[in-house]
Formats: sequence, C-alpha cells, structure tokens
Amino acid sequence: MIADSKLQQLLDQLNTVIVGKSAQVADCVACLLAGGHLLIEDVPGVGKTTLAHALSRSFGLQFSRVQFTADLMPSDLVGISIYERGREGFVFHPGPVFAQVLLADEINRASPKTQSALLEAMEEKQVTVEGSTRPLPSPFFVIATQNPQDQLGTYALPESQLDRFHMRLSLGYPDRLAERELLRGSDRRHMLDQLDPVLTPADLARLQQAVLDVHTAEPVLDYLQDLVAATRSGRWFAQGLSPRAALAVIRAAKAQAFLGGRDYVAPDDIAAILPQTAAHRLIPVSDAGRGSVEQVRAMIEAVPLP
Repeated sequence: MIADSKLQQLLDQLNTVIVGKSAQVADCVACLLAGGHLLIEDVPGVGKTTLAHALSRSFGLQFSRVQFTADLMPSDLVGISIYERGREGFVFHPGPVFAQVLLADEINRASPKTQSALLEAMEEKQVTVEGSTRPLPSPFFVIATQNPQDQLGTYALPESQLDRFHMRLSLGYPDRLAERELLRGSDRRHMLDQLDPVLTPADLARLQQAVLDVHTAEPVLDYLQDLVAATRSGRWFAQGLSPRAALAVIRAAKAQAFLGGRDYVAPDDIAAILPQTAAHRLIPVSDAGRGSVEQVRAMIEAVPLP
C-alpha cells in the first residue's frame, strides 16, 4: 500500500485513462520518480502518446510536444537566434525543448542528426546553441514514443541516446476485458482534456527525495553487481552494462520499492525492474535466439538470489 495519498491518487487517475496496464503505468511513474527519461515503444494505436500526455498532465508540469519527422532539424528542437531590427541584434528564440516535460512523439522517425540534438539536454539538462549554454527548466523529463524499427520511415536510435533513457517500456495489446472497457467508454482524448494535475513541482521534488532515501543493503548491491557482471560475461550479450546503467537500475529499484510502500530495496525489486532498465542498452549474442528483454529475463533466472 502506497503511503503517499497523492501518489496513489496519481496512479488511480492514470489507470482510468490507460486501462488494463497498471504494471506499465506504475513503471512509468517509477521512472519519473527516479528522475529518468522514458521511452515507450510499441505499434501505433495502443496508447503510447495518450499515456505520455496523461503522465505530463497528472504530474502538473509545463508540457511541450514535438512530432518527430524526417525533415525535423536540431534548431526546431533547441531554438535559434534571429536578427531583430528593432533591437539591432540577434535574439534567441527558445525551442520546445525548454519545457519541464518534452514529449518526443515517434522519435525514431527523425534523422540521427536531430535525435542527437537531445543528447546534451537529456544528460546535462542544458543545451548549447551558437556557443552559448542555456539551462533547461527543472525538473526536465523527456517522454519519447517509438514505433518498431521494422516499420517504414524509422531510424534506429543511436546507442548513446538509448543509454540516456532510464527505462524502455512496451504497452502491448489490451486484454479482452480492457478492450471492451475502451470500446464502451469515453474518448481518450476527451478524458485527457479533463485531467487535473495531481502533483505540484514541490510534491515531485519531495517524492524524488523520498526515493533517494530508500535504503539499499549490501547483499542487494552484491546481487545487482552479479547481474551486471553476467551482462559483461559474453554469454548473454555482446557488450555489458555500463556503471551509468547500473546506477539507473538501482534508482529505478528504489522507486519501485517506494511505490510498494517500503523504505528498503529487495532483490525482487532489482529483478522486476531490470528488463525495463537494461534491455534497450544490450544486444543479445548472435546465437541467443531471443530478443533483448527475453534474454535479460533468462539471465536473471540463471543468477542466484542472495
């Protein structure tokens, strides 16, 4: 049971919009509580953009949306300086990246050059334009949606950018009961328009600090290091997890424990959150015969619990 009533209210509100996906919704909230960026990957029409909109509205943060297309330029994201005759000089016009939540819709339909424009923003919470460095609002989250790479008009995200995403999630098709509720219920866009912010930026900062204060015992850290070492062994993946990825896993596990109403991380938290935080950073060995998520789960089964 979640101790924080506002957090429970936020989860309840999100689950009224995205029905039948409570586990994925909780993972999304955990990602943002951990201070990370979120990548939602799935086929069109299963609610990726709706979930991103619902998250931004419910968290009560300043929101900006960019539809990524093949002709989108980096300056369309970060902004550009334009000469204004009245001021007798160049004036910087900030782009949509200057928001607390940036929805990068169908991010893999833009060129690698434009995707790379987000690297500095996602890692350092700032952008450098024409030699000047400008800080982004705080907090700053990127919620990106992505179509499967085998669809026409998509580009593979650079590995360096994939590593900036704290978690990658997939919604999947709804089950029969959830789909029937969707067919009977209100239009999702109309429901989004009626969503009220549940949290304030101050509430979010308080919750994020509470997540950082969640205790992690030494045996749990040993278990995490065993899993990280397994990714680097060459048996499962071509290249293992970096220290930055390990830090992302532990922060996500703390958020998972906090959502579970606990002030400590259990080994099950690490195992439960690892596929979402690690799979997009890993490439299975060529003879694995599995996708990265399935391979991570198989590796977890092979690593003994503490």
